Amino acid sequence: MDSPAGQGGTVAVSVCYADATETWLRELVLPQGATLADAIRASGFRLAYPGVDPARAGTGVHGRRRPLDHVLHDHDRVEIYRPLVFDPKESRRRRAAHKAASAGAKGRGRAR
Repeated sequence: MDSPAGQGGTVAVSVCYADATETWLRELVLPQGATLADAIRASGFRLAYPGVDPARAGTGVHGRRRPLDHVLHDHDRVEIYRPLVFDPKESRRRRAAHKAASAGAKGRGRAR
């Protein structure tokens, strides 16, 4: 008789990916000792999203970055991240420059 997930050598995990239009989720039962790469391979992710390379985009478990060789535990949520469209540091610099320019323009428009 098969034993329940999490006991007797298996782990139950979910693999998820969210793009701009949908959320993709697969529930799996894998052998104990399975890695993040094993879960992605078993989930069929590469067939569903052939243009997304998890190794380049990044992966994690429960919101924390983890490498593809990370060993999974029962009830882990494997996350495949989207590639960044922009550099967050550059975006902050642009917002700060815009805010400084706006503040300077407002100060010049005052009558003294």
